Amino acid sequence: MADLTEIEALKASLRGARSAAHALGDVAARVEATDAHADVADGDLDDLQRLTLANAVAAQALRGLVESMLNRRGKLAGAAVEPGDAGIEE
Repeated sequence: MADLTEIEALKASLRGARSAAHALGDVAARVEATDAHADVADGDLDDLQRLTLANAVAAQALRGLVESMLNRRGKLAGAAVEPGDAGIEE
């Protein structure tokens, strides 16, 4: 049986990621309309800083939830990294 709390968390996380991505639309349109020889407006850079952080946080939260769901189901093989090696092979 599905965990209802997990399903609701997944739905909320998806809504957050979609909302954060959608919020980039307005500033993206303004940046796309900027002349290649002009500078990007300070306000647009401020918006991009805020919105890209929100986008990254929302995407990472969604990714973490999906990975925990996969891990619980035993479907996340080979994702473990030994402490201290950062997954880098010599």
